[in-house]
Amino acid sequence: MRILGYCDRPNVRPGETLNFYVSCAEELSTYEADIVRLVHGDLDLRGPGFKEEVIETGVTGQYPARTQASYPGSHAIIPDRPELVPGAAGFTIQAFVWPTTPGNGRQGIVTKWSAADQAGYGLFIDDRGHLELVLGDGNGGTVAVSTDQPLVERCWYLVSGSYDARAGIVRLRQEAVVGMANAPVSRAATFAGQSLSVEQSVGITPATTGVPLVMAGWTDHLEGEQAIVAGHYNGKLDRPRLAARPLSREEVWAWVAEPAGPDLVGAWDFSDQITPNGIVAFTTITDSSPHGLHGQTVNAPVRAVTGYNWTGEQHVYTHAPDQYGAIQFHDDSVDDLRWDVDFQLTVPDGLRSGVYGARLRSGEHEDYVPFYVLPPRGVATARIAFLAPTNSYLAYANDHMGVDAELIQLAIGRTAVLAAQDIHRHIHRELGNSLYDLHTDGSGVCYSSWRRPLLTVRPKYRHSFGNVWQFNADLHLVDWFTEKGFEVDIITDRDLHDEGVELLKRYRAVVTGSHPEYTTGPMLDAIEAYLQDGGRFMYMGGNGFYWVTNYHPENPHLIEIRRHGGTQMWTAAPGEHYLSFTGEMGGLWRNRGRAPQKIVGVGFIAQGLDISSYYRRKPDSFAEGASWIFEGIGDDELIGNFGLCGDGAAGLELDWYEPSLGSPAHAYLLASSEGHTNVMLEVRENFGTTMPAHGGDEQPNVRADLVYFMTPNDGAVFSTGSIAWCGSLSHNGYDNNVSRITENVLRQFASDDPLPR
Repeated sequence: MRILGYCDRPNVRPGETLNFYVSCAEELSTYEADIVRLVHGDLDLRGPGFKEEVIETGVTGQYPARTQASYPGSHAIIPDRPELVPGAAGFTIQAFVWPTTPGNGRQGIVTKWSAADQAGYGLFIDDRGHLELVLGDGNGGTVAVSTDQPLVERCWYLVSGSYDARAGIVRLRQEAVVGMANAPVSRAATFAGQSLSVEQSVGITPATTGVPLVMAGWTDHLEGEQAIVAGHYNGKLDRPRLAARPLSREEVWAWVAEPAGPDLVGAWDFSDQITPNGIVAFTTITDSSPHGLHGQTVNAPVRAVTGYNWTGEQHVYTHAPDQYGAIQFHDDSVDDLRWDVDFQLTVPDGLRSGVYGARLRSGEHEDYVPFYVLPPRGVATARIAFLAPTNSYLAYANDHMGVDAELIQLAIGRTAVLAAQDIHRHIHRELGNSLYDLHTDGSGVCYSSWRRPLLTVRPKYRHSFGNVWQFNADLHLVDWFTEKGFEVDIITDRDLHDEGVELLKRYRAVVTGSHPEYTTGPMLDAIEAYLQDGGRFMYMGGNGFYWVTNYHPENPHLIEIRRHGGTQMWTAAPGEHYLSFTGEMGGLWRNRGRAPQKIVGVGFIAQGLDISSYYRRKPDSFAEGASWIFEGIGDDELIGNFGLCGDGAAGLELDWYEPSLGSPAHAYLLASSEGHTNVMLEVRENFGTTMPAHGGDEQPNVRADLVYFMTPNDGAVFSTGSIAWCGSLSHNGYDNNVSRITENVLRQFASDDPLPR
């Protein structure tokens, strides 16, 4: 992985421009770039192999190689202003802190500190986990005054550090704030350092610096006007304040609620952007002082998190903004690597809709940056649309499950096999995490961004559990479209979210990818409206329409989830189940009354990543209104006992038909899978207490159901109920029963003929 790239978004239309960002290892001097159409990305020797077509564009050529630095870690920046320079009386910094990794290296809380010059001032956590105030005169003189008492992890403290310039004294104070719900211990607990103060004489005057005030870090150096921040703080900050003189303990507490007076420099209120519809001006932090020292967050620190005064009585942050006046910072957060543009593609008029990629090569080294070309805005160039589940690609992007997940071998029934991409992103954590990972402090990752190299969203990549997954799995279907001669337009999640049902109404049939797991409310609304209006919808996967997802209000390349109530890798903290972007409850759509069974007839029932199985026909498959689907299929023929995803069409993640969750009573239950192993386990949201016999060889619920039903105005839904289905399409030169069933349905759905009854 000596060359890496990314683009600014996954979807582009003819006439629009896409930016590409590339970074190369230092030993590379040049690289070549061109644009290719991606058809099939699975290298499995049992399948058709890798397929690409070179497209002649103005991108083709050789480019100078360069290494572009990445700077992970979330923080906030207040631009340098004269008011931030300590006056003759000195200063006080105060804030509520909730540290999650005290003792894990030195961390900045609120600083105006230049590490390059050893100048300025700041409130820190030292490398032993102690609160400290640091002063530097810029001439080699520094002093650090510490409490010499470790902060307790995940406990709220009101901390303050003051410098009395006239007396030459530094004072540090910390008081634990332990309520009924906001701390890891009871109010009855006692521990060292709950309340202490330190006073020390110093002989240093902090120097004036040209660096900004940084929250959750400090300025390592400046690159032009950009502050490169180091020493990232892991934890929450709430109600930071800055005064132009030393404050007493009583004044510090008084300024929590009402910061005022001529010595007020800054009072930042992180709840200021909370509205009934979520957080607006999301990257902005506002200063309520007369100076207006407003700032910006960088790398998407987590908002809509509980503050120091959260009582546990209110779990909807929009109903109690005052209890959600905190922001949580992480040293490994990434929302945009902010690399410089290396080249651009203006999509030529007439380039047909499809899956494309910028192919980057330097000698034996290569990378691909995939993207989708849509039809021109407002028109359709085919009768069929493929709805690319880009939110799901992004949710899994750069996951570290093959390395970090402690029980991965139990989950997949074998040893994980690591590809070059897995090893590279394990070493280079600056490329960011997936929504399946934990931050370095153990909290779940709830934001994911396109603007970084996404090494799991690449042709030729095979996931560590042994199968292609998401993007590459969906190329199985794209390849099948091509081989069968179907003309198909590509649309993406983001397009559907923005344009709604009007986008879908241009198409006679809409086909999903293999795993459209992460869905927004407007997407569900559009699909339901499409079906009500006579649309025909093919759900070609499993575990779809599962997690509540939405987009950043300012940065459309960023998505958010909050995990709770489902089968999940982590669980959102108490009081933090609502999306910061929109204010809506996160978790499962099922738990908001919108189970996927209501839309596509089936929903998530089991997960197992070992081997796949087959389907057996059910009586409904012979019914007059459904038998056309099985034209050319034998009565006793096993369906999909072959394939590139675990050797079968029913595997990885499965969906079942269940009327109690909304599966239509008039639906045809065409076929069900059988023969699953005990690695294929029923999902946890389906039962109320821990019980034995939830594996595939004991639990009859563990199955994939093939379902078909009609909707108003001659519309219909066909659902496969399995992620592995598309991996069977190419078997035997595309001549097999999975391919035939899929073709029977799609040709009927795409025609103007009424559906058979």
